[in-house]
Amino acid sequence: MFMFVGLGNPGAKYAGNRHNIGFMVLDQIASDHGFDPWKSKFQGQISEGRLGSEKVLLLKPETFMNRSGQSVGEAMRFYKLTPEDIIVFHDELDLAPGKLRVKRGGGHAGHNGLRSIHQHVGDAYARVRLGIGHPGRKELVANYVLQDFAKADQNWLDDLLRGIGDGAPELASGRNDRFLNAVAQRLTPARSSKNKPAEDAKPKEAAKPAQAEEHSDERSTLQKLVDKFR
Repeated sequence: MFMFVGLGNPGAKYAGNRHNIGFMVLDQIASDHGFDPWKSKFQGQISEGRLGSEKVLLLKPETFMNRSGQSVGEAMRFYKLTPEDIIVFHDELDLAPGKLRVKRGGGHAGHNGLRSIHQHVGDAYARVRLGIGHPGRKELVANYVLQDFAKADQNWLDDLLRGIGDGAPELASGRNDRFLNAVAQRLTPARSSKNKPAEDAKPKEAAKPAQAEEHSDERSTLQKLVDKFR
């Protein structure tokens, strides 16, 4: 069994925030793959289902971001999981909007949700880093992550979420390259033949005008001989 954890803050006030992209991912996976209805447990919202052959628990901690580890640790101990069975989806300031990376282990890079999970379960879990871009200055970060995604972000955000939904079974099976490929196909779909520019082709040569047929010579032999010596 695996546990997918999406990070965010509970309540309608935060639902559209950049900081809540982890919650958005789990909602997409649950919807796409027919998971059970959400229910309250482990200081969060959980839903169970299958991704391919793998049984997966989805968890959205409702402890607020900086105490996410409390919920994750409680669920992990209840199901007798290890940190290696956990994959966390979270917003990433250091990646451009729409980009994502998969990694295991490492530091929390100042992310309060990851910092809390480190404290409660260690750092051996995997995480999917979801790029939201950086506001440019450190003092703007807190306000930036707690703002809703802009309207201009909706297209790439929708494609990103759908791509993660498509590739979730591959991620659960440990095929990270196929997972990333599924996301990439949503973000940069293959160009159809209709959209391909026509190949340069030389203009066809104009058909040569048909040669005039030679008229038959109806002169008599004697006339031809006379004409020859004129």
